[in-house]
This record gives sequence, C-alpha cells and structure tokens, in this order.
Amino acid sequence: QVQLVESGGGLVQAGGSLRLSCAASGNIFTIYTRGWYRQAPGKQRDLVATISPSGYTDYADSVKGRFTISRDNPKNTLYLQMNNLNPEDTAVYYCNVKRYPSDNGYWGQGTQVTVSS
Repeated sequence: QVQLVESGGGLVQAGGSLRLSCAASGNIFTIYTRGWYRQAPGKQRDLVATISPSGYTDYADSVKGRFTISRDNPKNTLYLQMNNLNPEDTAVYYCNVKRYPSDNGYWGQGTQVTVSS
C-alpha cells in the first residue's frame, strides 16, 4: 500500500511564497511520473506540474516561472516551491504518483493553499 502525505499549505498574502511537501511511504516499484494538481472550489482538478524519473519537468502555463517542482529521492519526498503567489492560486493542492501514462495513480489527502489579495 502506498501513502502520500502533503504538507506546507497555509494562508499567504499575494506576492508571497510557500513550499509544499509530499512524503511517500510504501512500495512503488514503477514510477512514470510524479506531479502536483490543484482544485479550486467548484472547479475541476487541474495539473500544476510534473517531474519524470529522469528529472524532466513540465508546468501549467499559469504557473511557469513562478512554481518549481523537485524531488528528494532518498527521502522519497516531492516538493513544490511556489513564488509570487496570487489569489488565483488558491486551491487544495494534491500530489500524485503514476505508474504508467493512463494510470490514475496514488493521491494524497490534499493541502489547502489560500492567497489573500
């Protein structure tokens, strides 16, 4: 069984920064990609950023240049550094691990990020 636990969310003013963490436990023998998603109230869950096992990263256009995804393999932890936050970034942020492209994957419980104007 795999568990993902997010932390690091909170309330921040516009222009501020937060760093989210996602600690993984359990056995994941094959990883296609790790990623962060977010879901604002009344909206669908959207992709924010992904990182492949080789370190290739990809970002949603809305966060490019402001957010950075990274990982610490020995700690089995995924990070999302978020800078220059704006109110449109307010959402519950989830981490995800996929074993293959069509895999829904494993999800954490989410961490709330609220950006005040």
